[in-house]
Amino acid sequence: MKLNGQPGMAITRVEQVMEALRQRIAARSLAAGARVPSIRTMSEQTGISKSTVVDAYERLVAEGVLVSRRGAGFFVAGHAPPLALAALGPQLDREIDPLWLTRQSLETEADALRPGCGWLPAAWLPQDAVRRALRAIARDPRAQLTDYASPLGLPALRQQLAWRLAQHGVEAAPGQIVLTDSGTQALDLLCRLLLEPGDTVLVDDPCYFNFQALLRAHRVRVIGVPYTPTGPDLAAFEKTLAEARPRLYVTNSAVHNPTGATLAPAVAHRVLKLAEAHDLLIVEDDIFADFESESAPRLAAFDGLARVITIGSFSKTMSAAARCGFIAARADWIEALVDLKLAVSFGNGEVAADLVQRLLVDGTYRRYLDGLRARLADAMGETLHRLDALGLRAWTRPQAGLFVWAALPGGLDAAPVAREALGEGVVFAPGNVFSVSHSAGAFLRFNVSQCNRPKVYETLECAMSRAAQLA
Repeated sequence: MKLNGQPGMAITRVEQVMEALRQRIAARSLAAGARVPSIRTMSEQTGISKSTVVDAYERLVAEGVLVSRRGAGFFVAGHAPPLALAALGPQLDREIDPLWLTRQSLETEADALRPGCGWLPAAWLPQDAVRRALRAIARDPRAQLTDYASPLGLPALRQQLAWRLAQHGVEAAPGQIVLTDSGTQALDLLCRLLLEPGDTVLVDDPCYFNFQALLRAHRVRVIGVPYTPTGPDLAAFEKTLAEARPRLYVTNSAVHNPTGATLAPAVAHRVLKLAEAHDLLIVEDDIFADFESESAPRLAAFDGLARVITIGSFSKTMSAAARCGFIAARADWIEALVDLKLAVSFGNGEVAADLVQRLLVDGTYRRYLDGLRARLADAMGETLHRLDALGLRAWTRPQAGLFVWAALPGGLDAAPVAREALGEGVVFAPGNVFSVSHSAGAFLRFNVSQCNRPKVYETLECAMSRAAQLA
C-alpha cells in the first residue's frame, strides 16, 4: 500500500496509515464489511512498525471508520460512503485534476478568459438561429412539447444523422442510431453496455480529460497509449493489447482532443487489424466532425460498425444548452442500448432533437458552419503566430478544429504556469490534465476561439516568467 501525505503538510506515520485506508474506503476498493490488511501485513507493506499500525487502526475504530472483531481482525464499518471520483486513482494537484479544471471553466464569470476550455464562445454559436427554431417549434401544433420521446429518438433526425454519417463513409441505417442527451451520455451508456468493474480500457495519452473521469466512475482500469501526429503509437498499442487485454479503446479519429492531430489511413488500418486480433472494441468519439473542411479517415468507415461504435453530439457546434447526442452501432446491439437508455433516463429530450433537426434541414446549420470554419482557420493562424512569438512549440499544425497542443519553452511545468494565470483570472489547461501517465507536464492545450484577447498572451508571458523564477 502506498502512503501519501498532503502536499505542503507535515503528517505523522500514524496519520499516513489512517489516510491511506480512508482513501481506499472512499474509492471503494475496501467495501463496507471488508477485512483490512492485518497489522503484520500492513507493517510489511509500508515498512511502518506494528505499534504504529495498531495506533492508526485504533484511532480509526474510535472514529467509527473501522470495527474490531476479537480474533478476526479489523473490518470496514457501516455502509460504503458516497462515491467520490476524486478519491479514485492517485491524488492530484488541483491544477491537473480534470474535474477541477471543468469546474473552473464552468464557474468563472461569463466574460472571463478561458483559453483552456473546450468549447466555442457563446457569441460564436448560432444563437439567433436557435431562437428562431425554438419559436417555430412553439408555434407548430405537431411539435411534441410535453410528452416523452420514442425509445430510439426522433425518426426524422435519425434519418438526417444516417445521411450525415454517410458523408464520412460510415454506413448506418436510421435503426442503428440511438439519440441521447449528449455525447457524454452516449459514452456512459456504452460503458454500461460493454464494461464490468475491473475491466481494462485503453485511451490515448493525451486524451480528452473527461474520458478519464467518466471511466473512473465505471470502476475500470484506464491505460494510456502514446499518441502521435498520425494516431496512436502502433508499437505501444500492440504491446498494450497483448499485455493488458483491454476490452475497449476510446479515441477521437478526426480533430483529436487535445492535440488537434488527424488519424492517418495506414494507422487506422493497422489499429483495426490489431483490434480484430485481440478482440478489442472501439468507441470513436466524433464530436468535432463538423469543424472539418475535408473529412479525415474514420475507423467506423473502414470497419463498417462491426467492432467500432460512433458517438457524437451538437454541443460544441450548435448549443450546449439544448443538448442532443447520438450513438451509431451494429444492429444487434441497439435493443440492449435502448433498454439501458430507458432504464437510466427514460428517453432523451424531444424538443432538443426537434431543434437540431430543423436547423439541419433548412440549411441554416450548413451556412453557419461555412462561416465558422473560416473564422476558426483565422483564429488558428493567429494563435500559432502568437504562441511562436512567446517561444512555445506547437506539437502539430492542426488542419481544423479548436485546439493547439503546445510545449512551454525551457522545460517549464505547465501546472504552476496555470496556477499563476488563474490568479489573474485566466483559465489555462495544463497538459497533465489530459495525460493518464502524467507525461505531458510541459504542454498546454489552447482553444483558439478563446485566445483572441491580448490579455491571454500577456498573462501567459507573465505566468511563465513567475513560474520560471519559482522553479
